[in-house]
Amino acid sequence: MAESAQAPELVYLVTGGCGFLGEHVVRMLLEREPRLRELRIFDLHLSPWLEELKTGTVQVTAIQGDVTQAQEVKAAVAGAHVVIHTAGLVDVFGRASPETIHKVNVWGTKNVIEACVQTGTQFLVYTSSMEVVGPNIKGHPFYRGNEDTPYEAVHKHPYPCSKALAERLVLEANGKKGLRLGGRLFRAIPASVEHGRVYVGNVAWMHVLVARELEQRAALLGGQVYFCYDKSPYKSYEDFNMEFLGPCGLRLVGTRPLLPYWLLVLLAALNALLQWLLRPLLLYAPLLNPYTLAVANTTFTVSTNKAQRHFGYEPLFSWEESRTRTILWVQAMEGSAQ
Repeated sequence: MAESAQAPELVYLVTGGCGFLGEHVVRMLLEREPRLRELRIFDLHLSPWLEELKTGTVQVTAIQGDVTQAQEVKAAVAGAHVVIHTAGLVDVFGRASPETIHKVNVWGTKNVIEACVQTGTQFLVYTSSMEVVGPNIKGHPFYRGNEDTPYEAVHKHPYPCSKALAERLVLEANGKKGLRLGGRLFRAIPASVEHGRVYVGNVAWMHVLVARELEQRAALLGGQVYFCYDKSPYKSYEDFNMEFLGPCGLRLVGTRPLLPYWLLVLLAALNALLQWLLRPLLLYAPLLNPYTLAVANTTFTVSTNKAQRHFGYEPLFSWEESRTRTILWVQAMEGSAQ
């Protein structure tokens, strides 16, 4: 859709707008959506950098709120033309209880959907997760798959279970009560063993682009699922991460695992048992558990152009620019931690 020359008229709401992806979506909207009149940023914790955004021509409204509180969500949604729902609790290590994860990711999404229906907001863009697809607990590979590739998604961990349930709620809400409620789902795929990560700037751009196109192509885009993708190379976790950590002075020691796989399986199971036993007394959240081991040891890659075919998506940032920007970000984080 061509960019309109009319006066700015749209009101956008970004839930989780102070999170890692949410901040990029917010800044991308301010840079790339010329019809934007007001941008509402809804988050449990508001970041100091929001103040610098309030000096531009777009009205930036910071709203401190909790997605688990239906009335707070409804008040934020009222009057918005488009909602981009990025808020969620990401936890694969067990730092939060299963009940808390479910409450934020499932009930929070339910509150956003119901607020859209009750206030007449027609367009919803939902950020899903690659964990909705897999890898499953059986370790089945997903090699160069697309949105329609058959795959047995078997979820036991609280986080992928919650995201799968939330995604189903959004899909079922499409067209609810006659509204053009676009159940837009994005699954960013940072896969493992051989994988292709996606630069966050391109993920944010895909959200902004589909939100712009949704009104004109509601019949096509509503209720669809899209993978986020760009031109990042397929590499192992170690090789891919070294693309960014190498220039920062980090080096790998050896090329083979220090421990055999069977021992890692045993240690992961032991960690899970200890976590369960200790939860009433203290927080024990090891990096290695059966789920994180499955993610790290399963080939999970995508190859698709569905977003390009449906709404003209092309990566905004090349691999070279994505790599350079990420290295600078890592170096900045390293400097701030010292």
